[in-house]
Amino acid sequence: MGRSAGMFESLKGGGAAIALDEIEISILRSLAVQLLELIGPGAPEPAADADPLAALFAEGPSEPPSDPALARLFPDAYGAPDGAGDAGVDPEELAARSAEFRRFTENDLRTRKREDALAVVRSLDALSPGGDGAAVLELTGEEPLRWLGALNDLRLTIAARLEITEDDESALLFRLPDDDPRKPMVMAYLWLGGLQETLIETL
Repeated sequence: MGRSAGMFESLKGGGAAIALDEIEISILRSLAVQLLELIGPGAPEPAADADPLAALFAEGPSEPPSDPALARLFPDAYGAPDGAGDAGVDPEELAARSAEFRRFTENDLRTRKREDALAVVRSLDALSPGGDGAAVLELTGEEPLRWLGALNDLRLTIAARLEITEDDESALLFRLPDDDPRKPMVMAYLWLGGLQETLIETL
């Protein structure tokens, strides 16, 4: 049975599948590789004789990233004083809480995001396009969740680069002239949103 182009569908027994052509495979792989480069190499591997408890409590950065895209991928854990649950809290106290939370969680979060992006690259590399240049990608086990994480991170990154929010994402595409250099990236952003939505529906 054929797959609907550009949409994930449920697999019998669990999982999801999607038909991708060579261009779509190339775009997705390129975006995932760029995401890996943005996230960076992560924490160094501990030495063989390293204390496992010390590695578990290794400290990460305490300051938010200066790159707007990384700041969206690794936001502060505590929002502005007028945010839900933060009313009446001193801004300096919120900043201190965020720094402390970031110090002990960002390394693990960065590792998870790298693993999600790597899962996308590896599953695309394992595809064998047919004579028409199309291939069916099947995601099973934890792969759908890895893809969901990576798709979300890609959309956050592109949104930061385009300086758009969810409220204006659709209108932005129709406002842009065809020769606007941002249009391909906006189209990629909306396409990734469609992939994410249909993948969620399969789970």
